[in-house]
Amino acid sequence: MRTLVLGRTPARVTAVLATLRADGFDVEGVSTDEEARKLLETEEFGVLIIGGGVGPDSRAWIKEFAAEHRVRRVIDGALTQPFDAYVRREFEPLIRETAAKG
Repeated sequence: MRTLVLGRTPARVTAVLATLRADGFDVEGVSTDEEARKLLETEEFGVLIIGGGVGPDSRAWIKEFAAEHRVRRVIDGALTQPFDAYVRREFEPLIRETAAKG
């Protein structure tokens, strides 16, 4: 199941992507709403992770847009260090659970 990560800090997006990819997940990452919109329009993503730096207006809009484009789960995240441990503890179980529901 493809996962899209939206975060305002490119270095943090890169860290999340590195961990998820190392653990075998199919994931893309972006830093702007416009980039996220273009990818979500493909309807290829089942999970969307939204980083803590995404403001409330953008967060509400992107969640609604994602729901209209086949995203089955939205995960709100606010990374804490170490990032890899946070990703494995908070994100990976939810991605696996969503994928298991088919």
